[in-house]
Amino acid sequence: MLVDLRNQATVRTGADLVAHLKQFRLELKISAGVWFFAPGQIRFHDAYVPPLTIEERLKIAGELAPYGLSGIEAHYPNEINEDNAHLYQQLEKDTGVRLITVIPNLFWEKQFQFGSLSSPVPEARRAAIQRVIETLRMNKQLNTDFMVVWPGGDGYELNFGLDFYGMWSRFEDGLAEALDAAPGVRVAIEPKPYEPRGNNIYRNTSDGVIMARDVESRLRSPENTRLLSEGHALVGLNPELGHVLMGYEDFPYALSRILRQGRLAHTHWNSQPLGNYDQDLDLGIVSPEQIFAGLYAMKMYGYAGYFGIDIFPERVPIRQALLNCIDRLRALAELTEAVDHELIVACVERPDLNGGVLEAYLTRLFHPTAKGLSPMPGYRKG
Repeated sequence: MLVDLRNQATVRTGADLVAHLKQFRLELKISAGVWFFAPGQIRFHDAYVPPLTIEERLKIAGELAPYGLSGIEAHYPNEINEDNAHLYQQLEKDTGVRLITVIPNLFWEKQFQFGSLSSPVPEARRAAIQRVIETLRMNKQLNTDFMVVWPGGDGYELNFGLDFYGMWSRFEDGLAEALDAAPGVRVAIEPKPYEPRGNNIYRNTSDGVIMARDVESRLRSPENTRLLSEGHALVGLNPELGHVLMGYEDFPYALSRILRQGRLAHTHWNSQPLGNYDQDLDLGIVSPEQIFAGLYAMKMYGYAGYFGIDIFPERVPIRQALLNCIDRLRALAELTEAVDHELIVACVERPDLNGGVLEAYLTRLFHPTAKGLSPMPGYRKG
């Protein structure tokens, strides 16, 4: 059954917004990608930990259920396939940790060296379309919430003479073809500025929103067109905090852009220095203020989906890395409940009456035990 995202676009102001902020609480449904449970080698060094089988990875996931892990994510066909899907079903039965998305692997194999759905090589593009169709069908069969698509191998290095129209159209036509072949499943595109391609095909949040609309305009199956006519988004986004910051975007701004369209299907969380390569650091160790502001924006607009952890814990044991991320996310989400929502709304809606008040309040919110601070200024509602 399609998860209803339409309430994300609800507009609230003034007293209605304050009432919503007081009533709505972020539900921390936390998922993790099975791919990073045993980080492999990179081009600069060998793997620091031994490889783990899927059974061993799922065992770790189940052991973390009491600490808040409730979802698992996996790529088809290398991490989940027809032969081992029962392991994921057994994990849910035994621990409650459910498979929330099956992701088509469109970036690893040599056949996709010139792209997947956007590839100008006919055989490679047809293989990618078939891969997506098979993955959509597996998502339907396993009753997941959506299908993430990360086009990591689609893009370019040399921009001279590149047919951008053709690159975008091949990808969007191919994705629409697959969606119509297995209708009723939501897709969540994950933009990224670069890496592994020099320039990825959909670089930022706005690219993702435009792409979502372009794909939906191509859908023709009766079930998909019915869902669109009812106001559902069939192509949403899965923004990753690290990718957003790689592109010098502001995290709460990016989230709000997607929420306003009713397209925030999923989220991926980690830490990332502004710009720089994709580091996938443990959540909250860099720029926690971006995470906190992003969580508050999600609270404002009623996000009720999963919070997917996507890290690359090369030097921290996987159990501890996931526990650290879960704890930090929980602590920051709880802090959104301690906020004086009336003060925030008054300061944002009437900045002319409350100059500097919001900044003074945030100092006290972040440092509640600090001594010797100046008196907290009052605020006016107007």
